[in-house]
Amino acid sequence: MPDDVMDSRPRRTWIASLISTIVTLPLAFFALVFGGLSPMACDSCSEADSDRFDASFGSAWTVLCCGLVLALGVLVASWVFSRRRPPAGLALAVLAPGTVFVAWVTFMALVDWP
Repeated sequence: MPDDVMDSRPRRTWIASLISTIVTLPLAFFALVFGGLSPMACDSCSEADSDRFDASFGSAWTVLCCGLVLALGVLVASWVFSRRRPPAGLALAVLAPGTVFVAWVTFMALVDWP
């Protein structure tokens, strides 16, 4: 490639993906740990409360896990697009931690807490 074509590309587009990785992975870890430990919130519940909690927890756990897998996919896509299409890579880098947050909020809303 000629030098003038290489110079027209934005430099350091990988920084957004790096920052997103540093934020997204710990966020996803804590969301997964919190979701995994949340059944202990109903250890001393009555049987009726426990049944309601268990029924809502199964679907909420599935939503949380799917949301975290989606966030991981968005994070990987931000790395892929950071060199090919920097604006798309930047948008995906911003969306990755947001996806974790939305998955966690959805999990919290779906669980019927005692």
